Amino acid sequence: MGQHPNPLTVRKADHPIEPIFLKRWSPRAMSGEPVSQDELMRLFEAARWAPSTRNEQEWRFLFARNGSAHWPTFFDLLSPGNQTWCDRAAVLVVVLAHRFFSNTGAPNPVHLFDAGAAWENLALQGAMMGLVVHGMAGFDFEKARTALNVPDEFAVAAMIAIGRPGDPSSLPPDLQQRETPSMRRPVSQSVCEGPFSFG
Repeated sequence: MGQHPNPLTVRKADHPIEPIFLKRWSPRAMSGEPVSQDELMRLFEAARWAPSTRNEQEWRFLFARNGSAHWPTFFDLLSPGNQTWCDRAAVLVVVLAHRFFSNTGAPNPVHLFDAGAAWENLALQGAMMGLVVHGMAGFDFEKARTALNVPDEFAVAAMIAIGRPGDPSSLPPDLQQRETPSMRRPVSQSVCEGPFSFG
């Protein structure tokens, strides 16, 4: 059985950081084994403690377990390319973000930013637990809203596949070639002091 590469041997930080940031990556190969209720709640508990403006906690998570009555609805939201590997996920999640401030009803300009912070907490917790946690934009956003009865005041933000690591050779050949931790551009290309001055 093939194994995923160790991201801590593939990746190197240019500045000292905690290893969890290098360990977290987005593999696709999963075993098809279930994730327990306790494990799933640990992921959502980590998301719960994300920072948010005015403590709005804009994020909401809808999920379906593989083999459950809800699974076909969630699976059918995925693009064909994502369906080729998500069939072995244990859980699929749709991430929502509340678009308005709860006390005034005014638009919240950072609702997606804050939901992203919750996603990152969930992803880092998953990495600590040795799980695959893969965020996706490859799905039908409007179909998700309709099929899952999402109210208008919530934005459909993303989907997540969660599972246990599997054999990369089980993936289609084109995805096998991509089943390695990705690199990042130097921090100097993402940060500048003062006004925008990127080339």
